[in-house]
Amino acid sequence: MKLETLAPAKGATKTSKRLGRGQGSGKGGTSTRGTKGAQARAGYEHKIGFEGGQMPLQRRLPKFGFKNPTRIEFKALNLSAIEALATKLGVAEVGVEEFVASGLVTRNELVKVLANGEIKTALTIKADAFSASAISKIEAAGGKAVVIE
Repeated sequence: MKLETLAPAKGATKTSKRLGRGQGSGKGGTSTRGTKGAQARAGYEHKIGFEGGQMPLQRRLPKFGFKNPTRIEFKALNLSAIEALATKLGVAEVGVEEFVASGLVTRNELVKVLANGEIKTALTIKADAFSASAISKIEAAGGKAVVIE
């Protein structure tokens, strides 16, 4: 095999349409663009979703759903992550300051403690909210769940 004998597979290459090269070519005159209208002009760019002046689909369909303006977003923290942090720091009381310092949450986020994972040590946990099962697990281990006001 030599480089000069290499050729593309049969049917892999096509000759390009030569537009606007006279009436005899069959693609002269309007150069396959039809007659008149924005699409026949040079520099035409359609807007996404534009349907030629017809009411676009996204405006014809009804809106649906509901965004609650008073919704309170919480950052979820599991008991397993909190216990790992407490053992790493060697403390019996953890709160939002420790969560922020460790990078589990950011400064402006509200924290909700969820019951995923086991807790074996008696910890006092301070957070903005707790799930009911998280409170029962914390108290079963001998700790306290303190809600920050």
